[in-house]
This record gives sequence, structure tokens and C-alpha cells, in this order.
Amino acid sequence: MVKKRTLFLLAGLIWSLAGGNVLKIGLQAYTNAFSVLNVGLTALVFFLFWTKVFRPLVGKHVIRIHGYEEEYKRPWNFFDKKSFLIMAFMMTFGITIRVMNLMPESFIAFFYTGLGTALAMAGILFLANYIGYDRKAVSEE
Repeated sequence: MVKKRTLFLLAGLIWSLAGGNVLKIGLQAYTNAFSVLNVGLTALVFFLFWTKVFRPLVGKHVIRIHGYEEEYKRPWNFFDKKSFLIMAFMMTFGITIRVMNLMPESFIAFFYTGLGTALAMAGILFLANYIGYDRKAVSEE
């Protein structure tokens, strides 16, 4: 069992690590696929994933974690079942795309760079909630 506050640390570390790994793959693909169009597409992918998926997801989980009545929870309680399923689907889909070469390197470059940046930002927001635990939830500002 861990303190509620620690759930933010766990979520932050996991999402930052995942985002960093996805971002690394995207940036490596950029070495052969750099273009102004891909940079613009990277910004679009980041914007869509950040505003429509990850920022709302972080906010939902911050509110849920703060709402726990018990001070100690299981370490995996930083997410609910639905979020773990989404994470598993995204990982499976991403690995399948790369292993089976289903998309060109230019797609990997812009999509993974934008997605990885958004994932890493989610991790950073969870970490900010860990650091500022006793203050107002960071995602609600």
C-alpha cells in the first residue's frame, strides 16, 4: 500500500517514461524524414492528443485520486481499469505499427514525436500534482 500522494509520483514516472520512449522513436525517425510539413503535423498531433486525450485524462485521475477517502491505496490505483485498457491498446497498436512496418518512417516521425511529447507532458503534470500535493490540484488551475 502507498499513500495517495505517491499515486501521482507513480503515474508521473510511468507516463514520463512512456512519453520519453515514444518521443525518442519519433525523433530517431525524424533523422530521415525531416520536413516543414512533418513539423507542422507533429504540432497538430501534439495539440490534439494533449487537449483531447491526455490533459482531460490527467484531470480526471487527479480528481479521482484526491477523492479517495482512504490515505493508503494499492500502487496500481493511480489509474482505473479503463485507463489501463487504453494504455495496453495504445502500446499494442504502436508496437504492431513498427514491427510490421505498417506506416512509413515519415509517419512515425511526426506521429510519435507529437504523441510522445503529449504523453511526457501528462507525466509532468502528474509529477506537478505530486510536488504540489498539499495545494490545489495542478490540473484544475
